[in-house]
Amino acid sequence: MKILGHNYTGGTRRGESGVYLHSYDATSGERLPYDFVQASPAEVDAAALAAASAYPTFRALPAVKRAAFLDAIADELDALGDDFVSLVTRETALPAGRIQGERGRTSGQMRLFANVLRRGDFYGARIDLAQPDRKPLPRVDLRQCKMGVGPVAVFGASNFPLAFSTAGGDTAAALAAGCPVVFKAHSGHMATAECVADAIIRAAEQTGMPKGVFNMIYGAGVGEALVKHPAIQAVGFTGSLKGGRALCDMAAARPQPIPVFAEMSSINPVLVLPEALKQRGASVANELAASVVMGCGQFCTNPGLVIGIRSPEFSSFIEKLAGLMGDQPAQTMLNAGTLHSYEKGLAALHSHKAIKHLGGQAQDGEQARPQLFQADVSLLLDDDELLQEEVFGPTTVLVEVADKAELIKALHGLHGQLTATLIAEPVDLAAFAELVPVLEQKAGRLLLNGYPTGVEVCDAMVHGGPYPATSDARGTSVGTLAIDRFLRPVCYQNYPDALLPQALRNANPLGIQRLLNGCSTTQAI
Repeated sequence: MKILGHNYTGGTRRGESGVYLHSYDATSGERLPYDFVQASPAEVDAAALAAASAYPTFRALPAVKRAAFLDAIADELDALGDDFVSLVTRETALPAGRIQGERGRTSGQMRLFANVLRRGDFYGARIDLAQPDRKPLPRVDLRQCKMGVGPVAVFGASNFPLAFSTAGGDTAAALAAGCPVVFKAHSGHMATAECVADAIIRAAEQTGMPKGVFNMIYGAGVGEALVKHPAIQAVGFTGSLKGGRALCDMAAARPQPIPVFAEMSSINPVLVLPEALKQRGASVANELAASVVMGCGQFCTNPGLVIGIRSPEFSSFIEKLAGLMGDQPAQTMLNAGTLHSYEKGLAALHSHKAIKHLGGQAQDGEQARPQLFQADVSLLLDDDELLQEEVFGPTTVLVEVADKAELIKALHGLHGQLTATLIAEPVDLAAFAELVPVLEQKAGRLLLNGYPTGVEVCDAMVHGGPYPATSDARGTSVGTLAIDRFLRPVCYQNYPDALLPQALRNANPLGIQRLLNGCSTTQAI
């Protein structure tokens, strides 16, 4: 497999800094035979300017042409063969089956956004026709639709080398919106990023996209220059709270502040209610343990907090879950840095006087061992920061509350989350109905009798939530609503038909649904 390792800037490859980065086998730690050149300041600038140069042409393309580009990317991704899958497994320690499934999800995301472009609802077209005879004042002709904000910087995620990385959801949503992308490759899987970037470039060439529609840079410390570059108009990020918050602060401090859509930190509480425990406590323990250790716990939706009401059934559930977690095998994490962070998180839990260790083999060696802890409810009631911090790995923390009143108080103490789950029977839902309004204020996705580690890519999905789960709870990084993050509304007053975007022209040449004088219709004017 040929790997050049140079930065992608406006259809050319550049590697002028002389600073080399290396890719490693995640399981053995062996250095892989690929070198990557850290982007110089001039190359960061060139990538951003290339995206800016491509923006006017790319934004003006008919949506069906951008859709064809996304479909071509999907085809190129699907064509990446077994040698590519093997490479990704070496860089991430993720199994081949997981990578094959994630490749399908990534190409599926592209095709889903292509469908969004073809159906046209993303335009949000609204028309209020002129009323020259209206009294006491006439009304002018006003028409509104959405357009891409401009070049978008996207940061690759460590835990999803395909679906949240080079051609992942942020890139797909930005390209669908008409926004060229400058992608910052994640250091944990740079060879994977290069193969996917090549696929995107091939698709761009096949479909006649402007050079600079997709650019990619390598290196540590280049993110700040990218976010601060005046050509960049929005940022997509998936990663740590520390990293996401730093990007938000940089973007806000610019002479022209820009939005950062950062997915950062979530402990995804699971509430196990009394009747469910009585009827199926053992099976819930089995299901929950499987969810916690899935993928070595390296999901942003991993259930990191389990809350139940004090009872004999909850005590039995705790005992069962502790035994299950102690029996779980060790797993290799994405890279040495992720393992170090996991061990640091475990050490903080072990050292806290109000937290006790319930199950799991002692952490040792180069793999992560699943763990179970129990924390006193006072840590939630007093807003102890440690309990709110995500431990990225196969670990969860139990909290026992006295009654429903204390449960509600504890929920009020939670910070913003990506998900919140109820394990409940119908009688629980009736008795604890007041929990739902609280959870609606705390999380972006509410689950009933499921586990949050599965995220469906579809129109209705929300993968977002109040801070610190994300930096902006109004958006999502999974599902078709993600396109809205990179669009802005533009209103045209008294414009002649020939100068209007097609979405707003009288004849409705796109045949899309529009709001016309307050009524939804596809009719022409």
